[in-house]
Order: sequence, then C-alpha cells, then structure tokens
Amino acid sequence: MGDTGGSRGVREYQRVAAYAVCVDGDRLLLARWIGRTGKPDGARWTLPGGGLDHGEHPEQAAVREVAEETGLDVEITGLLGVDSIREFWAPDSTDFHGLRIIYAGRVLGGELRPESGGSTDLAAWVALADVAELPRTRLVDIALGLARAAPRPA
Repeated sequence: MGDTGGSRGVREYQRVAAYAVCVDGDRLLLARWIGRTGKPDGARWTLPGGGLDHGEHPEQAAVREVAEETGLDVEITGLLGVDSIREFWAPDSTDFHGLRIIYAGRVLGGELRPESGGSTDLAAWVALADVAELPRTRLVDIALGLARAAPRPA
C-alpha cells in the first residue's frame, strides 16, 4: 500500500493482499514463495495470492494472482476472513503491517505451471495430510483454520 514515513527513522509500510484457498478433494493449491531474493534458499509454501493494484477489487486481485502464480483460472466462492499481521524488519527499520483478505476459491481450468519472474517459483497441489510437514508461511495455517470453520453449502 505504501510507505507513510515514520517517527524515529522507522519506515512504516502497509500492504493489502488477497489470497485464495483452493481445495480439490483432499489436496490444497499452494505456491512456493521465494520472496524478494528470487532464490529457493529459505523458500516457504504459501497460498497463491498477493498485493492489490491501486483501485483493484480484492476478489479480482485474488483471481489475477492465482492465475499469475499457478496458471489456473479460479472463481471466488466466498470470503473466509481477513487477517492482520504486524512485523518489525530490523535490517531496514521497517514497521510492516499486512492486511490479508482470504477467499475460498474453485479452480475452473487452466494448466498448472510455475510463475515466471515473480515472488514464487513453483505451484503444486499438495495433499492436505502433507501440509503440516512443509516449510510454510503462517498464512497457510490461518487460512486452513478459516476454511474449516466456514459453513458448508447445503
């Protein structure tokens, strides 16, 4: 979202992002996040999704990001929740605040493939039973908890 400047030399940075939880039977769609380094060392699995472009609706952002990171086309089927995180990044004195909008999604088509030149380098369907063993972001666990708590359609 932006740098608001800060007191005492601390840079305040806020980011709004949208993600999709896509479950197909007993498997979950994930993307491997390599972050700003662009290297797989320290990579962690996360939900496909990412930052909103200025003026973009969060549902559109989630659909766009899933397509960019996985090659798959999805539809949003519901809002699961909103998560807020705040972290201090010491190396550059950044006070980070992230708002993460988490949707349920259903894959409509496309062909699974990795993102090219972005913040992720792999996309995969992972058995739900195997997710706990993966190096992953906290977002995955938060989103799965929200998905489990969501009411099921009749």
